[in-house]
Amino acid sequence: MKSTGLLAPDGQTPLREAVFRAGGSGFGGQMRDWHPPSKSVDAALLPVMKQANARTDDVIRNNGIAANGIQIHKDHIIGSEFRLSYKPNWLLLGIKPDKGFVREVEAIFRDIAEDPNCLIDAEGRRTFTMMMREAVETHASAGEIMAKPEWIERRNSPFATCIRMVAPRKVNNPNYAMDKPDLRGGMDINRYGAAEAFYIEEGADNFGVAKTWRRIPKYTRTGRLGFLHVFEPSEGGQCRGVNRFMSSLEQLKMLDTLQNTTLQRAVVNAMYAASIESELGSEQAMEFLFGANQQDGSIERMLMAYGEYYSSNEVKFNGVKLPHLMPGDKINLHSAGNADNGFSALEQSIIRYIAAGIGVDYAQLSKNYAQMSYSTLRAAHNDSWRYFMGRRKIIANRFASQIFTLIFEEMLIRRYITLPSKARFGFYDRRHAWTKSDWIGSGRLAIDGLKEVKEAVLRIEAGLSTYEKELALLGEDYQETFEQQVAEMEERKAKGLPPPSWMKLQALAPDNPNENPNE
Repeated sequence: MKSTGLLAPDGQTPLREAVFRAGGSGFGGQMRDWHPPSKSVDAALLPVMKQANARTDDVIRNNGIAANGIQIHKDHIIGSEFRLSYKPNWLLLGIKPDKGFVREVEAIFRDIAEDPNCLIDAEGRRTFTMMMREAVETHASAGEIMAKPEWIERRNSPFATCIRMVAPRKVNNPNYAMDKPDLRGGMDINRYGAAEAFYIEEGADNFGVAKTWRRIPKYTRTGRLGFLHVFEPSEGGQCRGVNRFMSSLEQLKMLDTLQNTTLQRAVVNAMYAASIESELGSEQAMEFLFGANQQDGSIERMLMAYGEYYSSNEVKFNGVKLPHLMPGDKINLHSAGNADNGFSALEQSIIRYIAAGIGVDYAQLSKNYAQMSYSTLRAAHNDSWRYFMGRRKIIANRFASQIFTLIFEEMLIRRYITLPSKARFGFYDRRHAWTKSDWIGSGRLAIDGLKEVKEAVLRIEAGLSTYEKELALLGEDYQETFEQQVAEMEERKAKGLPPPSWMKLQALAPDNPNENPNE
């Protein structure tokens, strides 16, 4: 006899063999016909990358929600100025921290980086901060940042090192050749999966210039970076980045169509308040359209008669005048009705999906802060703040540090700076140790400034934080803040003004015991 036993929820698989349902047919067989191929990121991305990125570019240029998503990335990750906080690895270098050397390096770099003549940009259009904002935008829309260091001697520039931003779409295989294990995504790949060189497509788009490909090695013979490429891989062997909009691109396009269709319907309903309906039998209408009368101009004569009648009688609606109509005609009144018809709820649902896909908060993306308390608003912003800080650390800081390393090397070559003599290693022995740095971007948004200042003061007083960290959260450099405070105190003293009164926080703004923390 055939033995029977307990079955899994699908009613077919023996219970003892049941594993993860994700690999089965589902509780009701919903996944029985779902058999996606198992592919690497490159295998899934590279064949469609050009088209997917082009669609992303289109939706960012023409959709306000997508454009706001890009703007949020630039404003929260970079801000109005991206500033160097130089922190050499003193312990590894075997020397004591030298604040004078640090301040000197920061001053030289800031001078060239934020020069209004844009000397750091090969095209002469961007300051360093503008370059970083563009880099963050490119990473969000294309999934990666690409740039080529150039050496351009200029009369008005003390440095020859400058950066040429490269659009990721310009990096592809020569003559659009098929991807191979050692040549894919516009890169020469070695046996370990590392990029050795990049192929840049040259030739202006749509200007009749023949396209050629220039091979750029990743490193020069001296170890200097020859090409900058920054992205965050999600698995081993991945060579190109995936943009943040890829997972919600379909919803963005459909949202655009939905909004336009709803707007058109509302406009049409608002334009026509009334219409005149003429009673013409079906047989007569078909005879007019397809019968013998069509050849003798009957339709034209009928329409001209209608037009002459109503133009001479001046039928009005808002003007009140309503004379008798043509025999058999009647007036239908139209009201706009509910133009929303569930549109708002559907739009919110789609925008929430898009916000989750690109890593930002729904309220930030939609600019809708209605019905949000202080607690919910702060929780949402703190959640997105962690995402922005991850992007800053992994993407923006890495790209900025690569540029700083190139400028630092030229500082040494041109003798703008001299390394401490007792250092254990030279620059070419430990490049990262000499150029290790943090970067200060935009500060965290203050939902309730008073509460957050109190929080910062308490963290400092309890030894859980420092002025450097707290001022960095505000987008400020603590050293400059301290120097400015000293200068202001001395200036007040010189002019006979009383010294600043450093009030106690509770005396300045005492806590309200009846305050609702959720408001």
